[in-house]
This record gives sequence, structure tokens and C-alpha cells, in this order.
Amino acid sequence: MQTQKQVLGYPLITISKETTRSLAQRENAKSAFLPRDETVWKRAFHAWYEGGLSGVFEEVVNSEDEVPSWVSSASRGMLTFVRLTSSLHGSLFPHLALSNEDIIAAFSNITDWNKSPVKAFAWHPHTPKFAYTQQDDSIRVHLIGSELVPILKHKLQKNVADLAWQPQCSSVLAVACQTCILIWHVEPTSLATRPSSSSVQVLHHQGHSPITSLSWNPNGDVLLSASPVDTAMMAWDVSMERCVPLRRMGGGGVSLVAFSPDCSKVFAATPSHIFRVWETTHWSCEMWSYSSGRCVAACWSPDGNILLFAIENEPVIYSLIFSTSQFGTGEDIGGSQRAIACVDLSEVTLESADCQTRVGGCVQAMCWDDTGERLAVMFKERRDDSGLVALFRTRILPVLEILPCGFVRGPDSDIPQHIAFQPKFEKGALLSVVWSSGKLSYVPLYYVPGQAIGQHQF
Repeated sequence: MQTQKQVLGYPLITISKETTRSLAQRENAKSAFLPRDETVWKRAFHAWYEGGLSGVFEEVVNSEDEVPSWVSSASRGMLTFVRLTSSLHGSLFPHLALSNEDIIAAFSNITDWNKSPVKAFAWHPHTPKFAYTQQDDSIRVHLIGSELVPILKHKLQKNVADLAWQPQCSSVLAVACQTCILIWHVEPTSLATRPSSSSVQVLHHQGHSPITSLSWNPNGDVLLSASPVDTAMMAWDVSMERCVPLRRMGGGGVSLVAFSPDCSKVFAATPSHIFRVWETTHWSCEMWSYSSGRCVAACWSPDGNILLFAIENEPVIYSLIFSTSQFGTGEDIGGSQRAIACVDLSEVTLESADCQTRVGGCVQAMCWDDTGERLAVMFKERRDDSGLVALFRTRILPVLEILPCGFVRGPDSDIPQHIAFQPKFEKGALLSVVWSSGKLSYVPLYYVPGQAIGQHQF
């Protein structure tokens, strides 16, 4: 890590254990901001303003020690009913009976959202800086080469599930919270380490919470948000603080959204076995379905023509190819009818001189660098987890090729919690890994991109 700091100039970061909360010690997120002497009914009254009817029932369910058992049971049933009604779907999805925190933990791309040192992490698409959320829901912003670290806090910043920097802008950060979206305006030239609440916009839509995923379009003028209890993903005009619901029946909600880099398509996963790809001209969509489980991770190729995704209970990476000749008619998005299994991630044992290491399994998260030449895969945690992140060398043209090229091992017996590539890394690709100990590692992957070789730019 010291060598990385000298070579790269990136800050050494170890997230303090004092800012994390164990699951047993964690208080309810709402009550943390309320006086401890308030009754459950007064807290429920506050919850009405923050989360509507579902907020009231959830407050009662989370305070079951303070109410009669029949009231807690009735509230739990009503909470499930309200969520079923708001999702406009007649079938019972198990995730609708979970608390907001459990829903976020189930659909987060963090390995263990409840106990991980960070709840969310995001690189800026153009500027060399990143932000991450700690377990106390505070957000820290690091600009490479600067000692100033702004800390963002707000009373509505609870149970943060995702962060997204606005493209074409150096100062706007969208934060997916339990009851709303916060839009922070963090000016890079400001010397304030604690920006005030006047720097925040609050975006809220009834029934659209908790929010688990955000995605800006590459132009930075549309923000999409997703909630696993709402079958509509919201397209926000942030400047006007207005949204348009994009709704399709089936799936029980929307758990993950991602704009393609060319701005032509949107990937939208659901809590069920269904996922959709939308085109952004007429906002029509095509649907794919896998009986083995829901889609847990996905990433686009730099040209927006290839989608890689992974299913919950399968150690396989699938690919969907989108034809540019068919795309844009408003009737056909151009996606292939059947996904192709392109990487087998079945567990294997690697033997070395002094030990055996098991690697592989089902995918927790994956990311593709913006040259389209490196892919990183993080696996679901197991009891015997080796703490490895798998790296692949990829090629998009003339055909998709994905070949294994190595692994990243954490310090000691750390488990990876989050992975992301820094955009616009000049010397190849740079992978950031947050480990269970709180350490943030930078893994530089030096290579000359194939496009540069073809243009003799090396």
C-alpha cells in the first residue's frame, strides 16, 4: 500500500472501526435521529411524514417490544399489504415482507451491507475523485491530490444504498436513501469540510422507497432510480425536481438500473427472475426471464452493444448482444433472443507450493473498465472464502472474448466488499477494492489499450 501511494499519488484509506456498527448494536435508522424519550406512537407520527403509511407500520414493527404483540403482528401484515398494493402486483414476493434495511441488504452489490465498512462507493466519471458511505451514513469525498475531505451529513441520509456522480459536472452527487434521493452540490473549490443542508436537494415520490439503485444518463440530464417495492423506475429531471414513472407489470419491483455508455439503452433488473432492457428513444422495453433466479449483477460494454449479467444461483456470466442495425425502430430493441453463457465460474481449487485455494462460485458484483479490456468479478461470501477477486482480459471486437488473467487477494484474510474501476485511467485500468477490514486498495493494471495500438498511439 505504501508503494501504491508513492507511485500513484492516491490516498491511503482505512475506514475506522469507530464509524461502523455491528448488526447487534445497530439502532433503528429512524430512532437514531429522534429523542429517546418519545413514545412509539409519536415516532410513528414522524414516520408518517417521512415514509407515509408504510413508514408508520414499519416503525411499529421495529418497536415490537413497546407495543402489544397483536399490534405488532397486525402492523406486519398491513405493511406487507401496503407494499403489495404499492407495487401494483397481485403475487406475493417474499422481499415485500422484509424491513427496509433487510431489503437494501438483499439487493445491495456490497458483499455484506449490514456489516461492511462501507455502504456504497462511487468513482466520478470524469474527475479523479470518489465518494463512499460509512456505516453511520456519513459520506466522505476524496479528490486525488487534495488533503481536503468533505464530510456530507443530512437528517434524511439514512440507510444509504447507492451513490452516483452526475456526468458532465464535477460537483453533483446523488445519494439513494431509505425514503428519498439526496442531491448534494459539493463544489470542488470550496474549503468547507462540512457542507450545509443548503447544498442539498431532496427528491421524494410516494411509494418509491427504499431506493437501492441510481444511474445517470451519460449526458447528465436524466437520473434513474429504482426501488424493489415499486414496479416503476423513476426518471428524474433533477433541476425541476420532477419525475416520470416508467412502469411495467411483473417482477415485483426494480432492484438495479444502469444506463448504457452510449445512452441508448437502460438495463433494469427486478427482485424476481425477470429483467428488462429499455430503449431511450420511445421508452419501449424487451423482457428476459430465467427460472433459476434473479439477476444480481450486470455491466455494459463501452459501446453499449454488449450486456454481461449474472444470475443469483448460477456460477456463470451470460452475455446479450444488441444489434445496432435493428436498434432504434421503436419496435425492436435489437437484443438477441437468447443469452449466451460466456464464462464458467464453477468453484475450482488452485494448488501452490504451500497451500490450496478455492475460488469461484456465484457472483456478488462485477465491473467492466471503460476500455472494454478488463473485467473484475467478486463472488458471494462463503465460510471458507479465500477473499479473491477474479480478473479477466476481454475483447469486444470482432467477437466477444473473455479470458482469465489473474486474481486479487486481500491483506491477511480480508474479504472483498466492493469493487469498481476508476474511469479514464490513463495507463490501462485501475481497480479499487474495499476490504472487510476497512482498507481501500488500488490495483493498477498496466497495459496499452487495443485501440491505441491500432492507431499507433503508444
